[in-house]
Amino acid sequence: MGSGEYSPLFETRRGRGRFIYRSFAISLFVAICFIWLYRVCHINGEDGKWAWFGMLGADLWFGFYWLLTQAFRWNLVFRQPFNNRLYQRYENRLPKVDIFVCTADPDIEPQMMVINTVLSVLAYDYPTEKMSVYLSDDAGSEITFYALLEASKFAKHWIPFSKRFKVEPRSPAAYFKSLVSSGYPNDPIQNKKLAAIKTLYDEMERRIEDAIKLGGVPKEARSKHMGFSQWDSYCSRRDHDTILQILLHKKDPNNSKDVEGLVLPTLVYLARQKRPQYFHNFKAGAMNSLLRVSSNISNGKIILNLDCDMYSNNSQSIRDALCFFMDEEKGHEIAYVQFSQTFENATKNDLYGCGLISIAEVEFPGSDGCGGPLYIGSGCFHRRDTLMGMKFSDQYRNNWNSEDNQFEEASLQELEEKSKILASCTYEENTQWGNEIGLKYGGPVEDVITGLYIQCQGWKSLYYNPPRKGFLALAPTTLPQTLVQHKRWSEGDLQIFLSKYSPAWYGFGRISLGLQMGYCAYCLWAPNCLATLYYSIIPSLYLLKGISLFPKMSSPWFIPFAYVIIGETTYNLLEFLLCGGTFQGWWNELRIWLYKRTSSYLFACIDTILKLSGFSNSTFTITAKVTEKDASKRLEKEMMEFGTSSPMLTILASLAMLNLFCFLSVVKDTILGKDGLEACEKMVLQVLLCAFLVLINLPIYQALFLRKDNGKLPTSTTIKSTTLALAVFLSFTFA
Repeated sequence: MGSGEYSPLFETRRGRGRFIYRSFAISLFVAICFIWLYRVCHINGEDGKWAWFGMLGADLWFGFYWLLTQAFRWNLVFRQPFNNRLYQRYENRLPKVDIFVCTADPDIEPQMMVINTVLSVLAYDYPTEKMSVYLSDDAGSEITFYALLEASKFAKHWIPFSKRFKVEPRSPAAYFKSLVSSGYPNDPIQNKKLAAIKTLYDEMERRIEDAIKLGGVPKEARSKHMGFSQWDSYCSRRDHDTILQILLHKKDPNNSKDVEGLVLPTLVYLARQKRPQYFHNFKAGAMNSLLRVSSNISNGKIILNLDCDMYSNNSQSIRDALCFFMDEEKGHEIAYVQFSQTFENATKNDLYGCGLISIAEVEFPGSDGCGGPLYIGSGCFHRRDTLMGMKFSDQYRNNWNSEDNQFEEASLQELEEKSKILASCTYEENTQWGNEIGLKYGGPVEDVITGLYIQCQGWKSLYYNPPRKGFLALAPTTLPQTLVQHKRWSEGDLQIFLSKYSPAWYGFGRISLGLQMGYCAYCLWAPNCLATLYYSIIPSLYLLKGISLFPKMSSPWFIPFAYVIIGETTYNLLEFLLCGGTFQGWWNELRIWLYKRTSSYLFACIDTILKLSGFSNSTFTITAKVTEKDASKRLEKEMMEFGTSSPMLTILASLAMLNLFCFLSVVKDTILGKDGLEACEKMVLQVLLCAFLVLINLPIYQALFLRKDNGKLPTSTTIKSTTLALAVFLSFTFA
């Protein structure tokens, strides 16, 4: 390469096999059109007329929705940064980076988990004087502040240790856990240092756990740090003043260096002001407070935001992201870089389908090929200018050399006092915060709206899925938690679709058609419940009357149905396996696909309708990050955890029992009936569908009748679901 030749900081590679996939997709769409034609041209007689119209509606929806999902599979692209080139060109003028970590409830987001996430990002392989880490505590917990204070002391030992020995990952808890499987280092010096670090960590953990058990910070600890005085006027989680404390900063010479004398990153604790009469806008409100406060203290040009359960797994992540932002030809177009979301506690076969493998490995690279991935709320690097509402311009160039901090000369106390005002309840009144500036308000998935808004301002985004994952999070560990999480996601996405920010009209002409379709595919998750519920109930019930809702095997119309079923199933399985999954994992994901569509999505639709009708308000549900000991053992054995009574589980159990009754009735008629085999041939697709629904629901039958542990379904759910299913079965049988 010549001295004057441009060498990009990142490479873009297109996915292979595009022609093969596009040919397959076109053939599948042709078959779907034949299915639609069959439904229109072969309407059943009076007995099954209305059921047939329902099947036509369901097939139209499934075909339309499948078409939307193709947008993210049409043109996959993959990105590769070049860290060595970044080092050669920019090492002495790297920009400031602000890192936001958000927590909201210490009861379900344990303090030790939170500070391990903080410690993992404090130890990034990046100039410490250019890093600032902010913890937003929306519960305003004194114990969380105490834990962060303890972590700031431990960081003075942990940061130099992890950098000296190139530790990965740099979450202490995750690193110590990894030593159990990978073995301890051979270097005797490292082992000696490691033993000392582990002792310090254990002592810190003991002090924090003792405070949690006591329900408060020890008096001795309170007396040693003036920051605890800010809780003197504290009333409750929803009623307190702004609490802001700069724990580590270069302006504090006695508390700014590690044990080797090197400068530590800035570390800030923030609990924004809360008052009962002011709506706080959940995580979006917390993020906007962090944006304002950080602009006073550090004002980093790049912002990374993380959930408290999503620790850094790769110390090079900042440098990887900067390769995209600082590329001389294309970097100025990029608003944010979304890293993949990976879950460390997913089981080998991903029991609850939490890995979202197809989304991470296929759909997000596909969205990148359409103009940019969605912003999913965590593990995302942002250009501060775009979060502050700046529109894209071809003339825009970021001056990475400039350092803009209007309060550079202020003392720490002055910084804290001036910054507290920015996190008050009233600061946003009569401003554009939550509208034109910052994260957008108005729904449970404000991150998706914000990403869409930024893209509609002309900016691009990139998706990066590194070989060594940048971040590892915690997935739900029970079925109820999984269903609640999917309800929140799908409800928020549906609200976006019905709002002024709908990609169907807000994105029209502003983003590519493919990206519009992809956004709509996610925003229309919830309405899938109607067609899925119809397919889960009506074909099985009509088996009882011997009324066929599909073509028989000898009919030419059987071919498009068979092609779609076999083709799509085979493709989905191959896609899952090629993305690193297992056959059992694919089966588990298929099961969760059914469960969330018939429960989570249904309640998401109902709640959205109620909200639009004015009968309910938005709430933000946090998924628990704590798992009971016995439940953890069952999770290791990949036993599905139910363990509670809820309307969603009652629906799942009722559907499972209804299909079991219908299938047993068909088996009985086939064995005892004179024309049983002929009837099966006539309704083979209905029989197979019913059998599939029974087979995939085996964990529910076990939880209803066979299991004795605490993870089984409660007796009340067994009684309700069996009674309801039996009532529907009998009423339809004798109607």
